[in-house]
Amino acid sequence: MVMADNEKPAVKRKRKSPAKTPAKTPATVTPTENAAVVAADNTAPDKKVEQGNGRIAVLPLRDIVVFPHMIVPLFVGREKSVKALESVTREDRQILLIAQKDAAQDDPGVDDVYRFGTVSTILQLLKLPDGTVKVLVEGVRRARVKALHDIDGHFEAEIEDVVEEPAVGAEAEALGRSIVSQFEQYIKLNKKIASEVLVSLNQISDLSKLVDTVASHLNLKISEKQEILEAPSVTLQLEKVFAHIEAEIGVLQVEKKIRNRVKRQMEKTQREYYLNEQLKAIQKELGEGEDGKDETTEIEERIAKTKLSKEAREKAVAELKKLRGMSAMSAESTVVRNYLDWLLGIPWKKRTKVKNDLDAAEAVLDSDHYALEKVKERILEYLAVQSRSQKLKGPILCLVGPPGVGKTSLARSIAKATGRHYVRMSLGGVRDEAEIRGHRRTYIGSMPGKIIQGMKKAKVSNPLFLLDEIDKLGADWRGDPASALLEVLDPEQNSTFADHYLEVDYDLSDVMFVTTANSLNMPQPLLDRMEIIRLSGYTEDEKVEIARRHLISKQAEA
Repeated sequence: MVMADNEKPAVKRKRKSPAKTPAKTPATVTPTENAAVVAADNTAPDKKVEQGNGRIAVLPLRDIVVFPHMIVPLFVGREKSVKALESVTREDRQILLIAQKDAAQDDPGVDDVYRFGTVSTILQLLKLPDGTVKVLVEGVRRARVKALHDIDGHFEAEIEDVVEEPAVGAEAEALGRSIVSQFEQYIKLNKKIASEVLVSLNQISDLSKLVDTVASHLNLKISEKQEILEAPSVTLQLEKVFAHIEAEIGVLQVEKKIRNRVKRQMEKTQREYYLNEQLKAIQKELGEGEDGKDETTEIEERIAKTKLSKEAREKAVAELKKLRGMSAMSAESTVVRNYLDWLLGIPWKKRTKVKNDLDAAEAVLDSDHYALEKVKERILEYLAVQSRSQKLKGPILCLVGPPGVGKTSLARSIAKATGRHYVRMSLGGVRDEAEIRGHRRTYIGSMPGKIIQGMKKAKVSNPLFLLDEIDKLGADWRGDPASALLEVLDPEQNSTFADHYLEVDYDLSDVMFVTTANSLNMPQPLLDRMEIIRLSGYTEDEKVEIARRHLISKQAEA
């Protein structure tokens, strides 16, 4: 049986002198020096191969269809196939080559092979020491099997020659020229076929021989090649071959596009790597990377370590990529570095543990402030509600009273009682909306607003943020800061606070905001978001007690 395991045997054009040893093809056995030469001479018989009906030995093939005018080496190893070769006489040297329907079939039966094959001449036959036979055959003509018999351990077939309808006329000639033209393009795309094949193809005038030669070189399925072999007319064979060439060219062109795209991508990656290595070398010569670590590498490590939101991480990676493509001395690179410092410097998911002990909170308020019983009671009620709900979606505390009654110190005591970091922002005289929302990066010297600056100062995402003197906010042609604060103080909106400088949403929902004011002279929408706690002035007795408990001791320490 033919041992064609992984690929098809090499196809060759007919040669004038078949005396040469066939080229080595993929097989399970390799010829050795001790191989016994079965054929006394290596040439085909001088007499012309007789055509007609008769009985002939059959050699089933796997993974290949042999066409007329095709010379191919085969390795035969199965017992039936070896017996079929041995039955061929020295004078006749003819055998019928038929393709198996299923290449995986090890012991094919009568129904496992096609009914059309190629009568071929054995040019050379070598028996190897392990019993395998290497044979060189040449296809001669098509034949149809009338009956197939199993005789003496091998197949013999009763055959009749296939009389093909010749291709004549302008249409057939045009088909032949088109096939040659398309096959030339096919060879350019398929580098596995030698260019010499095209040279020999141009010298063929017989259309039947032309179609067989081209079909033998196409990368087609066994069933598709068998259809070409069985086609009753040369014109139909030409049409089938032309259609297959067109389809194969389309596939090869797509493969070429894919290869070119992959090649360009690899070249781009290699170019970027080469340029980055050059840039590192230049920076090292200039003394910019003496510590052994590139600045962009450090930023990349910071991005990986910082717990950013998804949006912020994508923004940071994009800015880092932009920075890598800039000169270290350019003004734009300084802007990008400052932006990344701010983006990575503010707390995103770092929190402190909040204390929910109301007794401890009451003790802290009592130790820091004398009197103000109703005020402290209101504050404790507020903290109790926050502790129970575990959310900060209630109204914002607003401590209202004249100067010097302890509004700011009360806010500091609340932070101490709840275990939150304390951040204070004075709003007195603020008239520019950018003070709250930040400046856009297009401006020289731009930076985030005071809210984001305060969060960076706090270093955690859940501090107590005091907005001092909120009633002193102004408004002019630069905008209304009070309107910008509406988003900050609204629990339904501040989870996606948008700072103009950062250009990404920042979550303020964990921040406990407390405001102070001397009067309620502020926009009504702002008042609606706050719970007002009024602080009145102290009585004479309370002032004396405050002086005794706090002022005298502080003065003594000073």
